[in-house]
This record gives sequence, structure tokens and C-alpha cells, in this order.
Amino acid sequence: MDRIRTGEIIRAMRLNKKMTQAALAEKIGVSDRAVSKWERGCGVPDVSILPLLAAELGIDMENLINGEMEENDLINGNMKMLKFYVCPDCRKEAFRT
Repeated sequence: MDRIRTGEIIRAMRLNKKMTQAALAEKIGVSDRAVSKWERGCGVPDVSILPLLAAELGIDMENLINGEMEENDLINGNMKMLKFYVCPDCRKEAFRT
């Protein structure tokens, strides 16, 4: 598990859902300090928390553990409905507004 990448994904998905660290922490039963620690890459969520965290953030648990986001299928044009995407040119991850 890459702590930094996982933390970046947790933060990005939390912000996309317009949640504070405290709100996310309350929903999954941890402290806001724990969420802060994860997002800064200073620690990782406990295995028992991962299913709740992944469900709350709307991300596949495997991707959360690996610190990866699935790339969009550009051929089928599904980017119109997604808020998160990976730029095919620069490979940078971003959110649509």
C-alpha cells in the first residue's frame, strides 16, 4: 500500500463529495485526526475500516489499497458522466466541475 497515493485519493474523493475530515471520520467511526493522518501519508487506514471508507468515498476497495484510480474508457465516451478523470495527454488526475 502506497501511503502517499492512498492519502491523496482519500483527500481528493472526500473533497469531491464536499465533506470535511470530521464528517468523513464520523461516518466511518474514526477520529478526524486519523483521517488527517491518512491524507498526509503519515499512516494508513486499518484493514477493518477499508470497506466502510471505500463505500463512503465511492471507490473500489482494491483501487483505494493500491492508491490508483481507474482510468476512463475514452472510446465509449463515458467521461461526460464522471467527475474524476485521468488526462490522456499528461496522465494527471483531475476533477470536473
